[in-house]
Amino acid sequence: MKSFVNAHAILAEVVVNAVKGIYAEVDAIPDVDAPDPGPRRVPRDLRIWLARLRLLEAVPFSHLVADASLLPPESIRFFHLDRGWTDAIVEGALSVGTVTTADRAALEQLYAVLRAEVDEAERLVRLPGWEPGQAVPTGPAGPVTGFLLRSRMVSGWPALHVRAYGRDNLTLRPPLADDKVGDTDDARLSKLTLLRMERLAPAVLLVVIDGLPRVVHVEEPRAGIQYGVDETETPSGIEATVPLRDVQTADKLGSTVEVPFRRGAPGVVHIAELAKRIAAVANTHVGSDVDAAELSIQMLQFPFRAVFGDQTLSDGEAAVIHLDSVFRPELGFVELTTMFTKGG
Repeated sequence: MKSFVNAHAILAEVVVNAVKGIYAEVDAIPDVDAPDPGPRRVPRDLRIWLARLRLLEAVPFSHLVADASLLPPESIRFFHLDRGWTDAIVEGALSVGTVTTADRAALEQLYAVLRAEVDEAERLVRLPGWEPGQAVPTGPAGPVTGFLLRSRMVSGWPALHVRAYGRDNLTLRPPLADDKVGDTDDARLSKLTLLRMERLAPAVLLVVIDGLPRVVHVEEPRAGIQYGVDETETPSGIEATVPLRDVQTADKLGSTVEVPFRRGAPGVVHIAELAKRIAAVANTHVGSDVDAAELSIQMLQFPFRAVFGDQTLSDGEAAVIHLDSVFRPELGFVELTTMFTKGG
């Protein structure tokens, strides 16, 4: 028995050394038709496929959210991705090709190089705007975070803008207001790359971020011109108003008019009556005959933006949201244990 064990160990060592020798002689594989940091040992298609696993592609949604109560309607849940678990996904995928102990030993010897190249490939999965010859992101992988958003805004605006920053705009001196943050501020706010942004369902959005954001901006699409009214829910129902502007400067006046609706047709705006109410406010500088351009200025709506960050940085009168009251799971470990062991 002892000699058999020794022979097996010697054979495993020979196989591992042989595989390492062959691997060292394999030429790096260039790929000029797709974004790549340069020739690598692992074929690009395999690197990208494994990187997609790292970014939770093909992972069943029930493994991401154990129960619908953990992601109720109109909610957002931020998370940190444990690389120990994502590495286990890659190791599991690679283990399919191992049959013997020698195979597993050889894979273990090669895994360090493979992992480094897959780390790098994570940034290539979603690389918008790339053109052949352009530089691509390189370097070791860092922390990966993200969020799940379940909201009607996901289904209503499929082309949502999501921007994550490594520095909160309110920490600048002087502070930069949330509604003033634009593309020109990417550098000084250390904008982070989105590794994945995908709708998992009509109203569920998954975003995976390369790094640890200090603030996240979610904004309606900026394409086209949007018109609308401001709705407020009251005990008697929904009330709608239009914030008034000076048509000569387009500046807001700080006052509003109530939006009239047609009788017997809820939700249909009575445009003629609304125009009269707007013209009745002198500061709008709208004449008695409101034309289409003047009405458009009053009805113009800029993209709404939701900002998630440290609210203690807001002004002193702002209501601070305590995390204990925001994330309050409706299911406990006892319920989850019962659910997943039922019938087991």
